[in-house]
Amino acid sequence: MSVQLTVVGSINLDLVARVERLPRAGETLSGHEFVRVPGGKGANQAVAAARLGARVRMIGAVGEDSLADEALVGLREAGVELDVTRTGTTGIALILVDDAGENQIVVVPGANDHVEPTSPGGAVLCQLEVPDDVVHAAARGAGFFALNAAPARPIELDPDLLIVNRLEHEVVSRGKLVAVTYGAQGAALFENGTEVARATPPKVDAVDGTAAGDAFAACLVVSLLEGRDRGESLTRACAAGAVAASRFGAQPSLPTADDVTAILDL
Repeated sequence: MSVQLTVVGSINLDLVARVERLPRAGETLSGHEFVRVPGGKGANQAVAAARLGARVRMIGAVGEDSLADEALVGLREAGVELDVTRTGTTGIALILVDDAGENQIVVVPGANDHVEPTSPGGAVLCQLEVPDDVVHAAARGAGFFALNAAPARPIELDPDLLIVNRLEHEVVSRGKLVAVTYGAQGAALFENGTEVARATPPKVDAVDGTAAGDAFAACLVVSLLEGRDRGESLTRACAAGAVAASRFGAQPSLPTADDVTAILDL
């Protein structure tokens, strides 16, 4: 039986330009491709969890504009149950991706600043692209609360699982179990400051790292909820992030459970 997960977070439309290299301050470059793809850390993680086999409910907000349906396409295709309000303008992300897979991202939150605070209970995954009161409400009454503290800012919470990269960890460090990612060097799990697991990702050719962190977060949460041990869960999460980094786009890059198993079997 598949695990159940509620994701409370952002829903965006990503406006992505591919460039040979990222521009310097004040510099104008020509891009060689432009695409519009569904994104937002909340939506990305909801889609990722659904593709990994979880039954997922997404709580968020989009605008009363022509971008809203585009932003929801990936969630609908993944079979995610939508609990989405419509207000103002849909959030967008302006993304530059270079030929080495590095990116620069600017997010304009729009409707994500007006997500309705709610306490869904059960297993909940949240990020910080929505206001603090939404995050606190999502944590209340949760049987298991995971927080991907990105973009990082101080927040008074002690989640069951905190997921951060090394820079975010300098800003947010509280959690019963803390997963810290180190890019190509992999990730580690800490309990009360003591390392309890470490994993490295499979080698891939990086294409676009936009949703790699979202794939990691969703896979770690789903794997733990499935009852896998911490080492296996972390290994699968690293593999999911690697698969996503090897593909272009946010939601189009997110792996299935079979994709994760396949790359680990290589």
